[in-house]
Amino acid sequence: MTVTHRPFGSDEPVLPVRPHPAPVAGPWTDPPEPAHVDPAVLGALLLRHGWQRRGGAAGRYARWTPPGPGGGGISLLVPESRAFPDCEDLIAEALVALTRSASPAARDVLVGLAVPSDEIRWWRDVPAGPAGAATWPMEEQLRSAARQMLLAGALAARGRAGYYGARHRGPAAASLDHVLVGPAVGGRRLTAFVPVLTGRPLAVRLHQALYAAREAVDYQRATGGMDAFDGAVEAGVSHELTEAIVALVRGTEGARIAVEWAPGAGVPEGCAAPAEPVEFSPGDLAVLREAGARYLRDEPSVPVRITGAVVRMRRAAPRGDGTVRIRVIAGAEVPHVRMTLDEEAYRIAGHAHLVGLPIRVHGRLESRGGFRRLTGATGVVPVQVDEAERDRLMKSLQENLDFFEEACGTD
Repeated sequence: MTVTHRPFGSDEPVLPVRPHPAPVAGPWTDPPEPAHVDPAVLGALLLRHGWQRRGGAAGRYARWTPPGPGGGGISLLVPESRAFPDCEDLIAEALVALTRSASPAARDVLVGLAVPSDEIRWWRDVPAGPAGAATWPMEEQLRSAARQMLLAGALAARGRAGYYGARHRGPAAASLDHVLVGPAVGGRRLTAFVPVLTGRPLAVRLHQALYAAREAVDYQRATGGMDAFDGAVEAGVSHELTEAIVALVRGTEGARIAVEWAPGAGVPEGCAAPAEPVEFSPGDLAVLREAGARYLRDEPSVPVRITGAVVRMRRAAPRGDGTVRIRVIAGAEVPHVRMTLDEEAYRIAGHAHLVGLPIRVHGRLESRGGFRRLTGATGVVPVQVDEAERDRLMKSLQENLDFFEEACGTD
C-alpha cells in the first residue's frame, strides 16, 4: 500500500512513491559454467573446506561427501581431469548439488569457484554460547577486528609506514569493496574471500606482515628488545596492524589467522604453501600495544608540497593569522589538511577560492593527529587548473558563498 500526504480537498495529482531499487546481482550470484571449472581446482576447494574423499578410481575420479557426521546424504562425483569421459556433465551435476546443499562448506566452495580468491581465515578461542550461538558483541568484535586487519594489509600494499593515520586510507578502504565475507560462526570463526585479480597484493602483504609481527613479538619476549619491530615495517607491520591483532585477541584465550591461496592462481613468490596459521595469545598483547605506541610516536613528519582547494576558513579577529582547511588535490595521500596561515597567506587563500582556484603550499605533514595537519606552511600561491576543475570549484563556492563572504570580507 502506498501512503501519501496532501491537503484535504486538494486537486493536485498524487505523485507516485519511488520504489526501492532492486538489488544488483554480483558475478557470484549464479554458479560458474561447468565448462569454466577446472576439476583439479574443484577438488582442491572441496578438500580445503573439509569435504571427505570416500573412494573413487585413482587418477580418474573421486567421490566426495560433506564434512560432519553422515554427510547429509550428499555425494559428489568429481573427475580428476578433463580427460575423463563425461567430465563436463559430472561437474554440472556437482555444481547443482552444491547449489542445493545447505552446508556452509558447499557455499564456500561455490564462492571459491565463482570468484577465484585467496581465503583469509580467523579463529578466536572464546567460550561457546547456548547451542553454539554467539553474543552480539562477540560477533561484532570478530568482524571489526577482521576488517581492521584487512585494512592494515591494504595500507601496507600501498606503501610501508609504521603509522599511516589518514594517509592512503580512502583508496585502501575502497580496495575492500570487492572482498566477500562469510558468516562469523559463533563469533569464533570467519572467512574472507579476497579476489585474486584485485586483492592479491593485500593478501600477500598481510601474510608476510603477520609472520613478521609474530617473529618480532617472539624476539621481544626472548630478549626484551623492540628492535625487530623496526625491520618488520618493511614486511608490512604497522601501528594499524598491531591494533587489529590486539582487537582480535582481546577477551579470548588466543586467536589464529591463516591465508590460503587460490588453487587456480598458484602460490605467490616468497610465500609458503601451505601456510601454517599465525597464532597470538593474551600474553602477546602487552608487547603489541608497546609496539603500536612506538610506531605512533616515532613516525616522522613528512615534507610536502600540497595543492588543494580551500573548503573552510576561520580566524578569531578581522586581522591576523587564520586557520584554513583544504581538500587535497595532489601532493599528499590524505583527503583533507588543516593549517594555520599568517595574515597575508590567509588573504591569498581566501581570494584564490573566491575566483575558483586552488592553492599550493609548502610545509610538513605532521604525524600527530593522523597526518591531517600541515605545520610551517609557507609559499601560498594560487594555481591554475583546467576549466572542468575550475567550474567544480566555483559551484562549491556558490553553495558556501555566505560563509566565505563572512570569512574573507574584511580583506
